Amino acid sequence: MARKRSAKTVVEHDIQLRHVLVVGGTLAEWDSLGPELWANRRHELAKVVAHAGAMWLTLRPYCAGAPVSARSDGFAATRLVDVREGCTVIVDPAADGRLRLLDAIEALRDSHVEAVDETALTDVLMSPAPAEPDLTIVLGPATRLPPSLVWELAYSEIVFIDTAWDDLAAGHVEHAMDEFSRRHRRFGGIE
Repeated sequence: MARKRSAKTVVEHDIQLRHVLVVGGTLAEWDSLGPELWANRRHELAKVVAHAGAMWLTLRPYCAGAPVSARSDGFAATRLVDVREGCTVIVDPAADGRLRLLDAIEALRDSHVEAVDETALTDVLMSPAPAEPDLTIVLGPATRLPPSLVWELAYSEIVFIDTAWDDLAAGHVEHAMDEFSRRHRRFGGIE
């Protein structure tokens, strides 16, 4: 009989999480939660991520979906940065990673940076987080990557959770962090 793992189990594995990215749902599904449930979702996810030692949590939709209403917290139009439980939560509504990458290159060009290189792109794409995600949790089947992921695939461990955005709970994130803790990270190495 398998025992249920908790966030404490994740911490006991001594994983080094700084930044967790959760990719799931559409902007319309995010909008359908309403302001109170949306705030509760951010708070619960931040709590479990912070408990594992991460200081950054980014939420990104799997894809754009249908148009969304104009919400007071503005996630449909702009990034929202919120500090919860000692964890900075970045709500990034950019569902198309290719457009996000092009926007970052354009921002670097406009800032007259000397060189558009990996470091400069990472700084713009991950801002305000100082690092790329260590763990990317994708809601959905493992047979398809979301279009919102382009840059994060290089150094992030990916864990797929076949659940819908509406059903996402802290236990799903705990499970993904536990799976992450059991992996040997080689950062693209073949050793």
